[in-house]
Amino acid sequence: MKHKRISVKIANKKEKIFLLSTDFIKLDSLLKAVSVVNTGGHAKILISDGKVKVNDEVCLIRGKKLRDGDMVEIGLEQYKIKKDGS
Repeated sequence: MKHKRISVKIANKKEKIFLLSTDFIKLDSLLKAVSVVNTGGHAKILISDGKVKVNDEVCLIRGKKLRDGDMVEIGLEQYKIKKDGS
């Protein structure tokens, strides 16, 4: 029996910059602001299901305060939080 050779390509993660105009933004608000979700309820589900990472660790806190330098990852999307003007 011959085995077929399968080629698999792994998609690269896309890093985007989110400009912060205040000192922080809460995780659920960020997900709405970048249009990952349409509602806070959907954000709550994604976060509680462990689908969101903050600084390379799964984050289950939807009110987590994100500040300049934080990195948020959802699927293949990455958002680098940068203070506007820095």
